Amino acid sequence: MTRVVISGTGLYRPPHVITNAELVEAFNAYVGLQNEKNAAAIAAGTLPALVPSSVEFIEKASGIQQRYVLDKAGVLDPTRMYPRFQERPDDQISLMAEIAADAANQALAAAGKTGAQVDAVLCASANMQRAYPAMAVEIQQAIGAGGYGFDMNVACSSATFAIEQAANAVRAGTATCVLVVNPEITSAHLEWRDRDCHFIFGDVCTAVIVEKAETATSPDQWEILGTRLATQFSNHIRNNFGFMNRAEDSDPLARDKTFRQEGRKVFKEVVPLAAAHIEGHLAQLGLEPTNIRRFWLHQANLGMNQFVIRKLVGQEVGGDLAPLILDEYANTASAGSIVAFHHHHTDMAVGDLGVICSFGAGYSVGSVVVRKL
Repeated sequence: MTRVVISGTGLYRPPHVITNAELVEAFNAYVGLQNEKNAAAIAAGTLPALVPSSVEFIEKASGIQQRYVLDKAGVLDPTRMYPRFQERPDDQISLMAEIAADAANQALAAAGKTGAQVDAVLCASANMQRAYPAMAVEIQQAIGAGGYGFDMNVACSSATFAIEQAANAVRAGTATCVLVVNPEITSAHLEWRDRDCHFIFGDVCTAVIVEKAETATSPDQWEILGTRLATQFSNHIRNNFGFMNRAEDSDPLARDKTFRQEGRKVFKEVVPLAAAHIEGHLAQLGLEPTNIRRFWLHQANLGMNQFVIRKLVGQEVGGDLAPLILDEYANTASAGSIVAFHHHHTDMAVGDLGVICSFGAGYSVGSVVVRKL
């Protein structure tokens, strides 16, 4: 079987930071405005008063301390509470393709490749900027790649699902060097006015080069020993925004048109699902969880990651075994586990094993077992 490696990664990080204190100040100002506006209905008992947020609440619930965003002013405007982007003409590169090309060029440089050596581009993200033409094809053009490109969406598991498709394409001979990009402009689909989730997401874009081991020249190579994917339908994480909304005469600004979840149910159901998935994948490869030097997990919630590791290895999670980037980046959807890998793999030794794992809406779980070469 053709040996396949990850030979380079790239990371685009937006220029703006929103701290929890800044976010809470804006959210609570919004709450004050809404409660004042609806004072009569609140007094009559026909409408509940909105509850303020706090830094302590956010950090206890998630472990998040800040997030990076593409636009800060719109998110922190109490009369708006979502980013403000300028619409671009069709002959100008789209925002999503722009940040993807930035991350892609970093990954190419790390892998010692040029865009012309890429013969497949997979754009895997929780939300695409448009329906068509595919974002991947625009990114393909932006970096000067050949071959083909397509978009795919498996919510927060999109990156690991795409890495399997990339590895399979290389093994099948339909591509020799594949670029996987995960542009996550999560600020545009987060409901910043909902106390239960207003702190969860941040913007970012990651990129990974997947290629034949025999063509790889990078000094930093990770052989893909195996990939495993699983899905199980659940409505507990959902976003109903789409092209059907107009035909349904539904409100495009209705609450269900942005990210929403039943957090407690998700936590209770996804933790055992993810842990069992990883354990089963390792067993399939003749490995034990204790053989793994590092786990790069989906960055959704500190408690969730701690429970997954505890179920796998029977000990508390530490920064060395399962690095956390959630505190700095917040939840970056499909990019989270790749951000963790990008930042926390250079200290590992030849022969060390690692697991990249993501889990999210669907439910979906994807794992990639790698070995340092």
